[in-house]
Amino acid sequence: MLRAQGRLRKLVPTAIIDIGSNSVRLVVFEGLSRSPTPLFNEKILCGLGAHIATTNRLDDVAVERALSALRRFRLLAAQAGADSIHTLATAAAREAENGPDFIDQAEAILGHEIHVLTGEEEAHYAALGVVCGFERPKGISADMGGGSVELVPVDRKPLGEGISLPFGGLRLQETSGESVAKARALVKKSIAKHPMLLEAKGGTFYAIGGTWRAMARFHQARYKYPLSVMHHYELTAEQARHTCKRLMAQDAEKARGMKAVSSSRRALLPYGAALLYEIMKVMQPERIVISGVGVREGYLYSLLPENVQKADPLITAAEEMAVLRARSPIHARELSKWTGEAFSALGVDESRTEKRYRKAACLLADVTWRSHPDYRGGQALNILSNANFVGIDHPGRAYIALSTYYRHEGLMADDAAPSILSVATPRIAERARLLGALFRVAYLLSAAMPEMLPRIRFERLDEGEVVLSVPQELADIYGERLQRRIDGLAGICEREIGWQVG
Repeated sequence: MLRAQGRLRKLVPTAIIDIGSNSVRLVVFEGLSRSPTPLFNEKILCGLGAHIATTNRLDDVAVERALSALRRFRLLAAQAGADSIHTLATAAAREAENGPDFIDQAEAILGHEIHVLTGEEEAHYAALGVVCGFERPKGISADMGGGSVELVPVDRKPLGEGISLPFGGLRLQETSGESVAKARALVKKSIAKHPMLLEAKGGTFYAIGGTWRAMARFHQARYKYPLSVMHHYELTAEQARHTCKRLMAQDAEKARGMKAVSSSRRALLPYGAALLYEIMKVMQPERIVISGVGVREGYLYSLLPENVQKADPLITAAEEMAVLRARSPIHARELSKWTGEAFSALGVDESRTEKRYRKAACLLADVTWRSHPDYRGGQALNILSNANFVGIDHPGRAYIALSTYYRHEGLMADDAAPSILSVATPRIAERARLLGALFRVAYLLSAAMPEMLPRIRFERLDEGEVVLSVPQELADIYGERLQRRIDGLAGICEREIGWQVG
């Protein structure tokens, strides 16, 4: 039997079924990893909690749709090779009077016990999702579902149990009688002067959930943002307030950018906007950061050993991709060390975050080697800027993508990259071009194979001159094309770089 070479052999698929108030979703992850990668992902918008606020019951039609989805998901999880299925149920199932009966039927279909999360557990796992998906997060984690919203302070880890409030999109729509003004009033009455929000004043608000992601999609489309990636998409407080006001307006359906939002999500956008707007009035966050991960990823994170939890998710993902797609993962690691030494010799300072991004870029620099040479740069730009990574912001994506783009296309080749350049800060764009110049030298020195770069070093001499120092036995590696690449690097650095043998 042929085994896929594009999969990590050390991982065994793990499935999570998430029974929410609005949707029922199956995600089969490639395995338990610090950087979880979905192998299969499907959701059904069942609306289990659509009328729970007035009837205190799960809708009968929605229950049948959900049970049908679970039958399908059980088979799909087995087909994907999942060795275990973890099923979580949230607000609607735990609060409805017929929730226990629904859970009994669901467990009979799935053949295992379903974990009906308490509000505090739901908040905790959502916050763990933020810990899983962001580098050193600090602020408020907020997970808005169909039936409730869970809020937890985070500072590299969840702080306390958090709270669960009955302000999910479906419930707000129902309890307000489909009045956005009344929805705002309900939220305002409950959270005015809430101590958790006041203590987090001026911090970061991590927004989790499909409704808030749809709001971000609307904002991206409205302003023609060049990346479609949701995770770590940031809005300033002013941008978020303006977007909320536009979505709460009566003619929101006609707003520019609305076509980018799934029609099934549009009806709840005003209520997501109302909730966010009122929270912002109390918390006054500096920025809103959209999270592409939440309860499911947080639950997986909780299953990892502590030493794996402490690993860097971005570097983990980059190392895994290097194993899957680079000519030599060992060379990729050597390139990381070599470029770090080069930066030091050239007097280029780096922040902790920039070092992480450079290391990831080195691990990913060779992922398009199988493509035709004419298209490697463009493919790298697309693949790396849109990759399924966590632990990285959008300027960081630009850094990684642009460095490999410049490696293939040349240091002045900005024609195909202006949209990505608009995401990068000037400092990030400068570093990406410098790293690309180093890549252009490194690959001519090493032929993308290991054990060469550690023998060739950038050195800063006492007089301040920088040279590439090569042992005598490798003197013949020098050539005209290599010298042109060194000259290109020197031009980017605005300093001479010599060649020293022995």
